[in-house]
Amino acid sequence: MSLIECVPNVSEGRRSAIVETLAAEIRSVDGARLLDYSADPSHNRSVFTLTGTSEALEMAVLSLVAHAVHLNDLRTHRGEHPRLGAVDVVPFIPLGQSTMTECVALARAVGQSIADQFALPVYLYGEASSNPRRRNLEDIRRGQFEGLAAKMTQPEWAPDFGPSRPHPTAGATIVGARRALIAYNVNLATDQIDIAKRVAAAVRESSGGLPCVKALGMALADRGIVQVSMNLTNYERTPIQVAFDRVVAEAARDGVAVVDSEIVGLIPAAALAGTTPAHLRARGFSVNQILEHRLTQA
Repeated sequence: MSLIECVPNVSEGRRSAIVETLAAEIRSVDGARLLDYSADPSHNRSVFTLTGTSEALEMAVLSLVAHAVHLNDLRTHRGEHPRLGAVDVVPFIPLGQSTMTECVALARAVGQSIADQFALPVYLYGEASSNPRRRNLEDIRRGQFEGLAAKMTQPEWAPDFGPSRPHPTAGATIVGARRALIAYNVNLATDQIDIAKRVAAAVRESSGGLPCVKALGMALADRGIVQVSMNLTNYERTPIQVAFDRVVAEAARDGVAVVDSEIVGLIPAAALAGTTPAHLRARGFSVNQILEHRLTQA
């Protein structure tokens, strides 16, 4: 039996009752295992990690979308993290003997089902996309929910599946296939957002920084500090330790220290090779965030 990982990101991180409802919906699907979930109020976003067969994951994602579309209204949603939809992104990742080809097929099938069942525009990204302009998630998300209606009037931004206009409250959903990535945030001891943005620009690949690193500077109003929020899309090319050290060095140029860091969701054990959570100052990290450990438990 081939297991696949799925990591849906939902645009809700402040109303815990909704996050718990979505977690319960995933758990209710036979054959789908919810390994981890967390919510970030500053980002106003929750991240779920589940595994299962293709059939179980499709059922779990469709159940999640059904409830998220009903419970979330992006017209009133505010948060630091960019978002295009109530269910913003649904990536599928191969595990063990499963293949990227299987994940691509699943992403396309699930994308079609989401469009058909919920009248949601769906964009395919990563390995599931056949359009070079849509391989990068940030290109699809650019303009966010508020700019989506105008963006979709451009022929090159017609969705892969579904209607040619946004869902009025849920926007659009991005579905894809990719390899494992690390969602990693480093928090700085300042409230100056310009510093976080400068450090993010110095770190991210698209600005000449580290390979396979995407980064944004964000404010954490609840903590009175700022954050460099990163996705490490290939932790073998840029290990988490290298990304952390680069942020520390860049922040020091402005006389700013690092408070702590956060590993969001689960992380492969190999991604911690050569470092420790203590060295990374990884706040709240536990063995339960190591993917292999959770798979063994499940």
